[in-house]
Order: sequence, then structure tokens, then C-alpha cells
Amino acid sequence: MTRGTGDGPDSGRDDRVCSDLLEDSAEDLYEHAPCGFLSTLLDGRIVKVNATLLDWLGHRRADLVGRRTFADLLTAGGRLYHETHFAPLLRMQGEISGIALELRTAEGGRLPVLVTSTLKRGGDGRPLLIRTTVFDARDRRSYEEELLRARQESERERERLQQLAATLQATLLPPALENVPGLDVAAYYHIASADEVGGDFYDLFPLAAGTWGLFLGDVCGKGALAAAVTSLARYTLRAAAVYDPDPAAVLSNLNTVLHHEYSSADDPRFCTVVFGLLTPDTEGSGFRITLASGGHPPALLLRADGTADHLPTPGGQLIGVLPDADIATTSFRLAPGDTLLLHTDGLTEAHTAASGDGRYGDEALLGFVRALAPTSARHTVAAIRDLLAALGPGVDDDVAVLAVHAPRQRR
Repeated sequence: MTRGTGDGPDSGRDDRVCSDLLEDSAEDLYEHAPCGFLSTLLDGRIVKVNATLLDWLGHRRADLVGRRTFADLLTAGGRLYHETHFAPLLRMQGEISGIALELRTAEGGRLPVLVTSTLKRGGDGRPLLIRTTVFDARDRRSYEEELLRARQESERERERLQQLAATLQATLLPPALENVPGLDVAAYYHIASADEVGGDFYDLFPLAAGTWGLFLGDVCGKGALAAAVTSLARYTLRAAAVYDPDPAAVLSNLNTVLHHEYSSADDPRFCTVVFGLLTPDTEGSGFRITLASGGHPPALLLRADGTADHLPTPGGQLIGVLPDADIATTSFRLAPGDTLLLHTDGLTEAHTAASGDGRYGDEALLGFVRALAPTSARHTVAAIRDLLAALGPGVDDDVAVLAVHAPRQRR
């Protein structure tokens, strides 16, 4: 005859054995859980603590139970936080979890932990004691410290790269503009990103027989390769102007050099540029200026009578793309009170919600300078700087501006 699992004289004994095992297991789980447990009275005195937490801290049970408070186990900063934040929030909310603290070990060391505490209440709802669970956060702390070290190293590396980019950028611009007798000259370079070297450039320099050369350009792309092209363009323009100062010839020479150096590369490079030749007017005031443009945005002339217009140079082609680029030229007189403004397309291509196509645009810039005229080179450049600041993050490309002004003769 087979005995049923729930019948017979042994069934009661089996139930008692199972109950004892469960009780032993519960007590063992409490004592040797993978986290620390402690219970405290409302005043913080420890009344129960498990073996796991005792082992972490290096204390004996008798050292803590009835003798120490939970706050006694905290570091000085932790005790202050416990009194001002932890304990008040626990009283108000009845529970507080995931708080990062540090416990002091018996040997004086520090143990980073995450603490969760709950209030145990009686049948009448009054709080009786505080149950606290403590998680070892040493691995987490090490991980966070490693992340912090990596972040700090990344920030230091970025600062080094920004310093390198700024230093390299500075070598591509003249340290100061030449003082041209009879002219007020000003320039500004707006850096869109401190992390990369831009490709905008400008210069103003003397030539023979009282003439002056000026140029402003924009190399495609950014970074080290763009900087190399910028450097080549600047020195080629100055050398070519000494050899033959005719603006169209200067840009033709630059086109030949860039096309020879970069047309066959996997990453071909080119630029837009405007070159000008300044000669004192034979009438004794003002200047005669001839501008040559290779695909560059048109210059702006702010006149003494308060008007302003683009100086059209249609048909000029990008420099360095074709073996023989078409160079557009225009000549005019910079009369006393007039201001010539050259700029790169980072200004007119800035993003703005005010325009229909999302770009600032040539017409908006023309309206802006018409409101300035008549004005000086310094005031023009200062107004452009304010405009760029107002456009803010919408200016996502570098901007170079160069202005020359013929002052009115004093009477």
C-alpha cells in the first residue's frame, strides 16, 4: 500500500522540518545577504545589524547594537547631510532611496554606499523603527571615477586642440593691418568653432610706387588641409602681386598654383577670393581701386551720400577648379567719405528665422549697410561684429570682413 504525500504519521514531522528550514534560510539570508541591513530606533540607535555590514565595516555586533547610531557610522559630511536632508525627508515621506553616502570603517577608512531607508509603522500608524538597506558602491565609485578621469582627459585634449587651432589660425592672418596713408582700415575674423581651423583669410600690404594690395578669400573646408591651402593662397597672392600687380593677373596666377597642387587629389581644394589694387587718386583725395573676383561674394560700397550698393563682379569662377578661370573685374573711385566692405559668405549664409529660405542673404546685408552709410571702416566692422553676435549660433561658418574708408578732408 502506497503512503500519500499528505497523509500518515510522518506528514506532521515533515511540515515541522520544512518550517525550521525556512526559518533558518530566512535568518541566513538576512545575515549573509549581498547587501547590508540594519534597524534603528527613531533616535537612530542601532538595534539590529546583519553580518554582511559588520564584515564590510570591520565592527563586532556588540560594538554597534545599543551603543551607536546610524549617523555615528557616517563621515563628517555624511552626518551633516543626514541631519539636514536625509532624516527630515525620511520623516516626511516615510521612505528615501538610492542616497550616496560614505560609511567609516573600524580602521578609519571610507566605504562608499547607496542607502535606502523606510519607516516601519505600528497598527495605529505611528512609526516604530527605521529599516535601512546598504549597498556596496565601491565598484560603482571606481567606475564613476574612471569616467571622470576620462572626461577630464578628454577636456584637456580638447583644450590642447583648441589652442593648437587658435595658434595655427593666428599664423594665417596678419598680426596687424598696414597703416595706409589717407585710409581708415579695419578687419575682423569671427571663429564659428574653436575646435577647427577655418579657411577664411585676408591681408593688406604695400606694393611699389605708392600702391597697395588687399585680398580676402575663403578656402573650402576646414581643418589642417584647409589651413595648408589658406597658407599657400596667402603667400601666392602676395608673391604674384609683386610680380604683376594687375588684379586679374594675380588671381590667374593663384588659380594656376591651386589647380596644379590640388586638382588631381582625392580631395580637391579651391577657394573664392577677391583681390584689390589701391592707388591714390590723382586729384589728391580718395583712391582708385580695381577689384578682381574669383567666385567671391560681391563687395559693398557705402558712399558718402548715404547710399550703398553691391559692386557687381558677375561671371567670376572659383579659383583652382579649372585650368583657366574666368576672372571678373570692376574699377571705381573710393571718394572721401566712402567705405569699401569685403566679406566671406559665412555672413550671408548664416541661419536666421527672419528670412524665407533660412539664410541671412545678400539683400539683408545690403539693407543692413545702407542703414549704416555713411560711416567709417571701424564703425562698419563694429556693426558687423554686433550683427554676428545677434545671429548667434546661426553663424555656423567662419566670417572674415575687411573694410577700407577714405576719410573726408578736414576744412
